[in-house]
This record gives sequence, structure tokens and C-alpha cells, in this order.
Amino acid sequence: MQMSERHTALRSMHDLGLAAWFGGSLMGALGVNGAAGKINDSTQRLPVASAGWARWTPVNAAAIGAHLAGSVGELVTESPRVAAQSGVAKTSTLKTALTIGALAVTGYSRLLGMRLEKAGNPPVEGITEPSYQTPANVASCQRQMKALQWAVPALTGALVVVTAYMSEQQKAGQVFRGMLGRAGGVLAAPTAMGVIAAMGAGKRNRRMGKRSTKMGKQSTGMGAGKRNMAMSGR
Repeated sequence: MQMSERHTALRSMHDLGLAAWFGGSLMGALGVNGAAGKINDSTQRLPVASAGWARWTPVNAAAIGAHLAGSVGELVTESPRVAAQSGVAKTSTLKTALTIGALAVTGYSRLLGMRLEKAGNPPVEGITEPSYQTPANVASCQRQMKALQWAVPALTGALVVVTAYMSEQQKAGQVFRGMLGRAGGVLAAPTAMGVIAAMGAGKRNRRMGKRSTKMGKQSTGMGAGKRNMAMSGR
């Protein structure tokens, strides 16, 4: 099977995009939100954090786009190995699921952020912690953001780990063992079917043997009965 060995541009887009996505979300949760929450004027905390996230949004969108383009490109170029090497398809499925989850959480987080931007200058305890003076609609968005701000780095961090594992799968030894495992599974299927068929045939033969034995006993009994009747007639 022929496979390309180098996809530097695609891998660079994939890795740099994911690094910015993960690092930006983690820095935003710790740095932007944390620093804005230290502002003395409680009515300025939310606007400052919103301004920081708004400046980061275009860069984050470009990073996500680069990552997705690199991911799709790698999947296309590595499709022969995905089909031939055992375990790669499952890992690719897991990576796809994590990517979809990270996209969904990122998109919804941005939607909440836009709502907070439009809220004006409400007094808040922290960026994700409302105070007793915070309007109810703003407080609701803040409570949701409190969980989502950590969900994005968690999902993208998991993507980093899965990507590292998939890089290990590309080593020559792993590729060879994976292809042998896939080939072994394919070759083992006819053998397993043969074993099952043989077991079924054995059961049928045993049942037929039992019937033959029973019929033989019945025939013997009938023969003995006829001889006894003949002797009685004499």
C-alpha cells in the first residue's frame, strides 16, 4: 500500500490551530476573566473582560479554521492507513467526536459572551460570578459561562492527547502490527466460521448416531421377539 510520508503544511495547520484554540481558551479563563475580576469598579469588570474576548475571537476563529482544514486534509491523505491499520479508525472517530464537542461548546460560549457584551455595565462579583445586584438574565449567562469556560480547554486538551496518541500510531512498528492485526482479523473470520460449522456438523452427527443406536436397539428387540414366537410355535 502506497502512503505519503510527509504532509508538513497540513500537520502545521492542524497543530498550530489546535495549540491556539487550547491555549487561548485556557489563558482567557485564567488570565482575561481572572484579571478583569480584580477591577475595583464592579460595573467595569464585565465590559473589560468582554473587550478582551472580542479582540481574541477573530484570531480564535482563524485558528479553529486552520485546525479543521488540517484535520480534514490529514484524514483524506491518511485514509488508506485508517482502513488498513487496526485501531486507527476508532481513534479517528473519537477525535471527530471531541472536535464536534469542542466546536459546539466554543460556539455556545461565544453566544453567551455576545449577550454579556450587550448587557452594558451591570455590577458583578466576578466575570462568571453574579452579585446580588446583577440582573437575572446576566446572572444566568454568567452561571453557564462558569462551567463552559473550563469545558473548552478540557475538550481541546483531550484533542491534544488523542493527536499525540495518533502520532504514535504512525510509527513504522505500530503501522506494521496494526496491519497484521487487521489482516489477522480478516483471515480469522473464515476460520472461525469453519470451526462453528464443524461444531454444528459434530452435533448433527452425534444426534444421528444416537438415533441410529436407538433404532438398532429397537431392531434387535423386534428380532428377538420374532425368534421367541417362532420357538413357542414349535
